[in-house]
Amino acid sequence: MVATETEPVEQQPGIPPKPAEPPHTKQPSRSNRINTAFTEQRGHAGNRMRDWLSGNDIDHVTAIQLATEAKQRKHDNRLAQQQRIVAEAHARFAHAKARSEAGENTNASTLASLGGRVAAEESKLAALQATPVLPPTDREINAARTSKKAGRAAIVAGGGVGGLSVLGGAIEQAATGQPMLLAVVTVGAGYGWYLLSRPFVRGQAGELPFVPAPASLTAAFQAEPMLTGGAAPTVGGTVVMNVEQLAEGAKPYPLRNARTPDQLAECVLLAARAENVPIVEVSDVTRQPWGWQCIVRVGEGTPEAIISKAGDLETRFDLKTNGVRPQPILERRACAILRLVEGDPFATAPGLPYRAPKSISIMEKSRLGTSVGGESLDAAFAGVMGLVVAASGGGKTGLLQAIGEITTACYDNITIDLDPHGDGLEDLHDAVRVTGRSHEQIEAVLLFFLMLSKGRARLRKKLGMGKKWKVSKEHPHFTIIFDEFPKGSELSKKLAFELLLVGRKEAVTLIIASQGGTRLYLGENIAQMIAFKAVGPCKVGDTRAVFGDGAVAEGWLPHKLSPATDTDPKDAGHVYIQGVPGRPDEPIEYAVHETPSATLRKLAQERLEAGLVEPDQDSLDALRGVDLPEYVEPEYDKEGDIKKPAPVELLTWEQLLKLCGAEPPAGAELTDGPARAAVEDAVAVMEKAGVDRMKTETLLLALRDYDPDTYGEMDADEVKALMKKAGAGSPITLGPIGEEKNPRGFKRDRLRHLL
Repeated sequence: MVATETEPVEQQPGIPPKPAEPPHTKQPSRSNRINTAFTEQRGHAGNRMRDWLSGNDIDHVTAIQLATEAKQRKHDNRLAQQQRIVAEAHARFAHAKARSEAGENTNASTLASLGGRVAAEESKLAALQATPVLPPTDREINAARTSKKAGRAAIVAGGGVGGLSVLGGAIEQAATGQPMLLAVVTVGAGYGWYLLSRPFVRGQAGELPFVPAPASLTAAFQAEPMLTGGAAPTVGGTVVMNVEQLAEGAKPYPLRNARTPDQLAECVLLAARAENVPIVEVSDVTRQPWGWQCIVRVGEGTPEAIISKAGDLETRFDLKTNGVRPQPILERRACAILRLVEGDPFATAPGLPYRAPKSISIMEKSRLGTSVGGESLDAAFAGVMGLVVAASGGGKTGLLQAIGEITTACYDNITIDLDPHGDGLEDLHDAVRVTGRSHEQIEAVLLFFLMLSKGRARLRKKLGMGKKWKVSKEHPHFTIIFDEFPKGSELSKKLAFELLLVGRKEAVTLIIASQGGTRLYLGENIAQMIAFKAVGPCKVGDTRAVFGDGAVAEGWLPHKLSPATDTDPKDAGHVYIQGVPGRPDEPIEYAVHETPSATLRKLAQERLEAGLVEPDQDSLDALRGVDLPEYVEPEYDKEGDIKKPAPVELLTWEQLLKLCGAEPPAGAELTDGPARAAVEDAVAVMEKAGVDRMKTETLLLALRDYDPDTYGEMDADEVKALMKKAGAGSPITLGPIGEEKNPRGFKRDRLRHLL
């Protein structure tokens, strides 16, 4: 049965009744839809415009291409300008020549001047044509991108203002019967709005697709990746900037404004151009804790131009005095290392290493100091004749102590200390085998070693050593350090000069030290004949006397260093050095780090207790068979009587030690007598007091209490004489005792060694 009517549906409890009509959403009005669409389109247009103005669509390759094209245009413009100048010079010369050939009164010098100008301008043109357009630097690439963005901003600004005038003109034309222009403007504006208002999505960060380099880029970019700074490589470094890359009209600025290698290179080139220094290229720029370092190349002449203008460049860079430190490079005549110093170049340099007694050989290189570039200064002193020059306060003693600290640590070297005026190696006294202070002692020492070197020259063949002495533990080397050389006697200077001539091959070397390097100080013009030369703060005349007349132009500048004062160390201990074995003679500033006195005394004590090196018996025997120089022999009259005694006597090794107050040779017996008794008693009173050293005055009082009958009437000088006779030598520095920092006296172990 088919139902004809819909039967009523029973309403379920909790469910609302079905509405009579289904619900529907209210539609927005036409004007609302237009406003919403326009707002969205305006957002798209704004995003697109901001992205376009910020240059985000200019990728790195495009920026490189823009910068390259800009450099090429600049080069082409310069080339065209130079071609016009050459053409003008040719025209002037041709006109003058035609007038001269026509018989007109043309000055020959004018014609020659015009011909010279033609040649000069053609030379410039040829150089310009031969100069390749270098790839742009990072700075130029960024400048090209910035320039593009600035141009776009100008277009928008100009377009906005210009658009108003165009629209106003179109309306005016429509009003005067030319409505077609208004229609064209309206259609164009509508199409432009359509392009700008399309949905815009900026590219997301991620891996970029490979983009081939544009064909317009130079071969350097087509062949290889761009180097740091965007410049082509040269021998010896990476070029950061050359003078052709400087912006027109750029002015010099202080060094403190440079933050990047590009800025540093620009700073250097601008300062050099302002001071007419022919620097054309800056490479290998590095930031240092103390300032900047780079390599500069001059386009003409030599780096002497930088040295002569260093003071003016310091003003341009706003640096301290001696803040510009050029170092010419031997391998590249046109180049120099340029250091622009704002702080202390040696502030972070390490100190000297600890060297145990008899731990190294005189043949080995040992660390002596540090270069201004941070390199270790390593030197070997075997067969090295030396000269040290520094004014008062220049650190001469510190340098000699640094050398002595090395030589006294050797197992195959004997160190001799001579000083007619001061205290020589001072705190290293205990580690020195022989110390000479009086003229008598110094002359005897020099004569002894002059004769020993002559004896070794005849002994070498017998020992099968060949052309020079072979240093070993059994046949040690001698290093004689002669401080305050100008204050020595005339005889000692003559003996020293003789030893400088013959001692090297026999492993008997002499290092002399002076406050000046000229003939006035040294007595002979010997400075340049010595191989190893170290010069600290001094006068410019000393620089030339030691390193040669042209030394200043070549970068040897120790005279620019400042000696110390009582309150400021300044450049004390800073030196320029020539003749370091195995190291090129380059004008580099070094700092020889001074070791504290307490450390030196401790090292000297260790080396004394370990036993000092003794000379070989072969050499001691050989010196007896050689002839003395005539000037040290006595003069006799016709009857054979002595007319003039010998100015100095050749002593044996034992006699020389005794004269200089040094310990007798190991194993030598101290015979019975007052001298031996004094040593035995001195050891006894120190052991009783429980000390290992005593000042001379304190020792005298202790001896008086110990044996009043023997020592009750003695004074300090008599005790010293007894000790010297016993072989204990003169009183030595003891180190701090109570409130006294460095008194003199005797050490128990050193006296016990005599027994």
